[in-house]
Amino acid sequence: MIYADTHFYQHRHVPHLIKEGRTFFVTFCTHERVSLPAEARDKALASSIHDHQVLCWVDSVVVMPDHVHLIVAPYENSTLDRVIGRIKSASSYRINRLLGRKGRLWQRDSFDHLIRHDESLHEKREYIANNPVRAGLVNDWREYKWFWRACDV
Repeated sequence: MIYADTHFYQHRHVPHLIKEGRTFFVTFCTHERVSLPAEARDKALASSIHDHQVLCWVDSVVVMPDHVHLIVAPYENSTLDRVIGRIKSASSYRINRLLGRKGRLWQRDSFDHLIRHDESLHEKREYIANNPVRAGLVNDWREYKWFWRACDV
């Protein structure tokens, strides 16, 4: 069922669902799955939480070597496309400057999944937190430097 406050838009080749006041699980990857060094992941994390409580509510974020997962709820005055666009643009600028490089850093499209009422937000949070553990980067998610969640602030 599609509600009155639901809209679709086509971004590049991937259709996206927009529903005001909803929360999304988003993943975006580096172009050609290039691994980011530690300093670059610092910049990606800072860019991911920069607009928290300004344009959106960022619930949680993990910056992996070649991708980012986040749970985000855009505020009424914003859209998911705008929020993710700002994160990718700001982090690209900062990381490219840091690494002395030019060009695309992130893949054009991102994967976004509307978190529905029947899904568990808790499960998505756990997935994000445990991503570095599953990847073998740490033994416990609390050890991972590039994980952030709003309730820890």
